[in-house]
Amino acid sequence: MAKTPKKDAPLEQVETFEALAESLKTEVSELREALGQASGDGHLTQQAFDQLYSELRQYKEDFIFQTEKPLLLDLLLFYDSLNWFQQSLVKKEMSPDVIADSFQYLLDEILELLYRRDVLPMDSRARFDRKVQKVVKTAPAETKAEDYAIHQVLKRGFTRAGRVLRAEEVVVKRYDSSGEDAE
Repeated sequence: MAKTPKKDAPLEQVETFEALAESLKTEVSELREALGQASGDGHLTQQAFDQLYSELRQYKEDFIFQTEKPLLLDLLLFYDSLNWFQQSLVKKEMSPDVIADSFQYLLDEILELLYRRDVLPMDSRARFDRKVQKVVKTAPAETKAEDYAIHQVLKRGFTRAGRVLRAEEVVVKRYDSSGEDAE
């Protein structure tokens, strides 16, 4: 016996299809809304990061300024001293002895400025030490005992916090042993 198709079957399929279409329409609408929020959230996130980077840049600039300010103020005081010294020289207000004393005062003032930043001059050494000195020139040594002796300091070395900031530049005596071989 053959089944007879129901007359309502196409109607049921249409209703099912309409329900499915409505469901899909609702889901698409929800997805659009979620995407809209996500893109809006992305924009808000970007704005938040931009503001954060701007604040960090400002903190960095303020930190650098506050860190450098004491040194810069000390340098300005030293500038004032140099300016006074120059004006005194131009006006010829000082005798040669006073000029020498004033110049020594300027040297002491700059050393004090460096000292406040934990920058200290190195102690002089009698013999070459490659860890803290740099050979710029050599001079002949007359005896083998003078080999690697410091002949002259060209630029004084400085340390900061126990570490070499600038190596001392020196002229080192070197003994030439080739003269002994010829005898």
